Amino acid sequence: MKRIDQLSVKIFADGADKAGMLEMSQKSYIKGLTTNPTLMRKAGIADYRTFAREILALIPDKPISFEVFSDDFGEMEAQALEIASWGKNVFVKIPITNTKRQSSCDLVRRLAKREVQLNVTALMTLEQVRDVVDALEPHTAAYVSVFAGRIADTGRDPISLMAAAVELLKLKPKAELIWASPRELLNIFHADQVGCQVITVTNDILKKLELVGRDLGEYSLDTVKMFRNDAVAAGFRL
Repeated sequence: MKRIDQLSVKIFADGADKAGMLEMSQKSYIKGLTTNPTLMRKAGIADYRTFAREILALIPDKPISFEVFSDDFGEMEAQALEIASWGKNVFVKIPITNTKRQSSCDLVRRLAKREVQLNVTALMTLEQVRDVVDALEPHTAAYVSVFAGRIADTGRDPISLMAAAVELLKLKPKAELIWASPRELLNIFHADQVGCQVITVTNDILKKLELVGRDLGEYSLDTVKMFRNDAVAAGFRL
């Protein structure tokens, strides 16, 4: 099997913990970072602008995605333009629809024409991918973020959909496909196999990278030792 440094897919760290983001940004295999309002809320972020600008001051050399949070397209556009102004490495996350299921593709088209670097997020169907590809500009960098992990949560195998999405994005050479919301480390290898350019990975999954290629016999033995040690520590008796 391939080592992590042999993979073509780029790994982006996904999170909103400042210390964790800084730690990941210093690793050579982390090529970018993403966050979202849910992760920021879980991390206790209260001041969106201050947090984002602090992160950008500390990580100026890797792409970082920050998401708009309005449900109104006019306000989304204003937020997107401000967020984009914070740095050349900023990508603005725009959800594929608002909460009323209204498509954001017209907004994506306007922002792309203004050369705003976008990360269109929360996609789960090929129809959505086609619509976004149609809205993007061929010479403006963008990410198209398909939530393969959430697709898998519904009992559907996302691999064929992601492979088809890779083909659709070839129409816009500056756009890259993100395999979003992975559920296990193996998804990094899935993304690489289908030609996906980027995968976003949370820190809990990234911590498992040291296991890649590990001897399975030794891993089995360590698991047995774990069970035994915990039984002893618990003082179990029959």
